[in-house]
Parts: sequence; structure tokens; C-alpha cells
Amino acid sequence: MRFSSVSFLLIVCLALAGSGCTSSSRMDEILTPQPSLETTSSIAKPSAPVPPAAIGASGADETQAPVEMAALVSRPAVPEALEAAVPVPEAPVPAARPAVLTVPEKPIAAAAAPYARGQIYSRRFRDAKPINFGSRSPHALPVHGVDVSRWQGEIDWPRLRSQGANFAYIKATDGGDHLDPMFRKNWRGASEAGLRRGAYHFFYWCRTAGEQADWFIRNVPKVAGALPPVIDVEYNGESSCKMRLSRERVLEKMQVFMDKLERHYGQRPIIYTAPDFYRDHLDGAFPNHHFWLRAVAQHPSKVYPGRKWLLWQYSGSGLSHGVDGKIDLNVFHGSESEWHRWVSRAPS
Repeated sequence: MRFSSVSFLLIVCLALAGSGCTSSSRMDEILTPQPSLETTSSIAKPSAPVPPAAIGASGADETQAPVEMAALVSRPAVPEALEAAVPVPEAPVPAARPAVLTVPEKPIAAAAAPYARGQIYSRRFRDAKPINFGSRSPHALPVHGVDVSRWQGEIDWPRLRSQGANFAYIKATDGGDHLDPMFRKNWRGASEAGLRRGAYHFFYWCRTAGEQADWFIRNVPKVAGALPPVIDVEYNGESSCKMRLSRERVLEKMQVFMDKLERHYGQRPIIYTAPDFYRDHLDGAFPNHHFWLRAVAQHPSKVYPGRKWLLWQYSGSGLSHGVDGKIDLNVFHGSESEWHRWVSRAPS
């Protein structure tokens, strides 16, 4: 019996629908814990209007839309654990978001040489909601920095550096199809002002890890002296993806993503996370990776007992000359000498 093309597509769709029902019935992947109230300006939209981007990208929201059905039908099924070894064809570009999906025609040129050992600027930030951390205050550590995204609008990078921003992590990508519209401008501005810079990716649980790694690599240049890439894993109440995976699946997807980035950039990615996500999925995991921990009310040793950390995001309500509104404040866990030793290991 010969099947028409319409009959074949109908069978494929029915098969996909059946597998989706099976997946959604697993109790460990249904809504469970609520997102943490301990948000920072990197994921919380500011109350004041954000200046329009001046770099040719749309002002689409940073949350992701579910994968289009056309992509699901045309993409062969590849187990998550094999993504790193099996090339996966790119999904068709959804017509609804062409501006966000457009890759710049002129990628950013790589730096000719790594940064020289630069001056460490003392912290001069203020805080709209200051916290007394006691004897283990982040102010006792010498090397402070910031993380930014489109929500900070136009940034005066030289002025921000003079206030104590010695390094900056810059929002680059979400999921498998969103580029932060201020990434290119912030990436260039931070470099020109002499900050050590790195890029971070907000992980989206409704897309495969391989797709997301490829999208990050496609948009974030491999440059000499850059800080290691960061994978941001947390619950985001504003995301269109409401999926909650088991610990096993979370760790598997993270491993695929991080392995791909490590092979490309020659640096092991840093893991950024928040208290609730860490408690549910990451406690005791990835002992050989550096962690960047959000703890804006207590010291990391109290929020993440037993976990060694490299960077501490201690405020989501920082105030500084050079930025309108609030900004996330961070500190490196070590002395100036230890900082210089760590950044000197960046590939040249």
C-alpha cells in the first residue's frame, strides 16, 4: 500500500503528539518549586523606560518562545547525551522573530593580544538596598565587577570602570535564537574602557543544549584575554518555558552545553546560579567547575554550605556613575595577586 505525502506527515505528527504526552506525564518535569524572590536586575525589568538599542536588533522580550512545530517535524531525534558528538542541523528560523534571529554581517574582530596587567580600581559603588554582611562583607575583597544586559541601557564604560568595575560579564544570548540587542555595543565598550570582559548565556530548558551552545558560539567571538563563558541556570518566572526537569536531566543538559563551549573557547565555563535552583539541582554537582553564586541577603557560605565559589553576586540594587538605574554588583573571591594569576590563564 502506497502512502501519500499528506498521510505520512499525519502519522509523524501523531507520533510526536504521543511522545509529548508521555514526556509531560513525568512528575519530575512538571511545575514544582516557585521561582526565587531573590531577583537581580539581570532578569528583572526596570521600572524606568529602557533607551532604544542603537545596534540594529529588535526590542523583543528576553524570554523564549517554544520551538516551532515545523522545527520539530524536520529535526531528527537525537538523544541529549549524544548532542556533543552528533552534528545537529539548525532548525528553520521562525518567521515571527526575524530581527532577533539575524546574525550580524560583520562579526566583531578578535583582539590582537590579551590585555596587559591593568590597574585595579577600588570599589566606589553605592547600594539602594545595602546589606550588612558582617565580618565577611564583600567590601573586604579588592576586585569588584558588574554584570549587564540590555536593561542597563546606554553605559558610560570609562566612568563605570572608574567607580570600581574591574570586570564585566555581558548578557549575550538566551536559548537558541535570542541575541541581547546591546551585546555588541557592551562587548566593545567594556573592552575599550579596559575592563576584563566575559559573556553569559541564559539557559532555556525548552530547547536542546546543543542548539543553545551553537547559538552562543555563533554570536560570541573567541577573543584573546576574554574571561571564561558563563552558563546562567535558574528559574525565571518571566520565561515562557515553565518546564521543571529532574536533577539528572538538568545536569545532562548542562554538561552537553558546557563541553561544547569548552572545546570551542578553550576555557571551562563558569556556572552562575541562584539559591533555589542550586538547592534543587546543583548541590554537590560539578566539583571541577567554578561557581558564580547569587547571595544578596547572606554570605554564600550560609546560602550554599560547602560550595567553593569564584564570583559572588552580592547585590542586585547597585548604583554607580555611568549607569542609569540599578546594576548587579559582584566580587572576585581572592586577592589582587590571585586575580591577576587567574586572568592570566585566559588563552592568548
